[in-house]
Amino acid sequence: MEPPTSSRLNSRKRRKDGSGPNGATELDGIPPKMSRRSLGLREPAPFSDEVEIDYSKPYIRVTYEEALRGTPLDRPVRVYADGIFDLFHSGHARALMQAKNLFPNTYLIVGVCSDELTHNFKGFTVMNENERYDAVQHCRYVDEVVRNAPWTLTPEFLAEHRIDFVAHDDIPYSSAGSDDVYKHIKEAGMFAPTQRTEGISTSDIITRIVRDYDVYARRNLQRGYTAKELNVSFINEKKYHLQERVDKVKKRVKDVEEKSKEFVQKVEEKSIDLIQKWEEKSREFIGNFLEMFGPEGALKHMLKEGKGRMLQAISPKQSPSSSPTHDRSPSPSFRWPFSTKTPPSSPANRSRNESAVTYDISEDEED
Repeated sequence: MEPPTSSRLNSRKRRKDGSGPNGATELDGIPPKMSRRSLGLREPAPFSDEVEIDYSKPYIRVTYEEALRGTPLDRPVRVYADGIFDLFHSGHARALMQAKNLFPNTYLIVGVCSDELTHNFKGFTVMNENERYDAVQHCRYVDEVVRNAPWTLTPEFLAEHRIDFVAHDDIPYSSAGSDDVYKHIKEAGMFAPTQRTEGISTSDIITRIVRDYDVYARRNLQRGYTAKELNVSFINEKKYHLQERVDKVKKRVKDVEEKSKEFVQKVEEKSIDLIQKWEEKSREFIGNFLEMFGPEGALKHMLKEGKGRMLQAISPKQSPSSSPTHDRSPSPSFRWPFSTKTPPSSPANRSRNESAVTYDISEDEED
């Protein structure tokens, strides 16, 4: 059975053929869904022998339809769920959550069987009864806890706790010589089924512990438990200690391998980075060299420009072509550097010079 939705609940009204068995009048609407009790969220749920019940008021059990429509705030639907609750896990919590949300106004009572009943009908438990009581007490969905709950529910027990419905999964529970211990509850119309949570159970958790027993034994030995407390023989204790040392050596070797891999990886990254930087610098150097010394580099242009300036500096200036030849002034004679002697002249110049010398001599003689 799926939990009813709020829209479905709010759309229904109470029957107008008179007042209900628990004080509801014909004009009463559906009360809003109750918020969680602050007591259950701040304190553990109380035990049943600690709760006062007013037996002066007659108790009339509500029907399933009335419970679905909703009951007054002062008359919640009393739902009972029982179990062993060994190694309390999420599967237990989900089952109790479903039981709490079966009806809009639910008061959830949870019965926990004692160690004696459990060991006789089901088997040995990991947690003792006090630990199991305490675990259920601290579940947020629980309003009341019944200690030493009966294995089979009797009419007297149901009347004592004023139970309206019993919540449990719909799978037949064979025990205590019966094919289904909830058969008489189902026949009385007091059974409200819930769904089991697949993949999690107390038996599954115990199976994991048994399967990995060596791992947990070694862990607890390392944490300070004695071999006697763990029921471990002397040989197994030494074996576990040896395995622990071997595992530590393996872990160290693994750590060294990982660190060496990280070091090699860092070296590779740095080498790749250096190679890339070297390639960039080499390309930049080659480019600069070609710009300076290449076929069309700056050095060639500088040499051409210097050669042109040198030739312009040493070449004589030419006279205009329109001027007469006899008026042309003689070009300045070129003197070899670091020499007092004049360079050899051409035959024409030599004859002109000789005549000039002769002329000068004759004038001196006349003087």
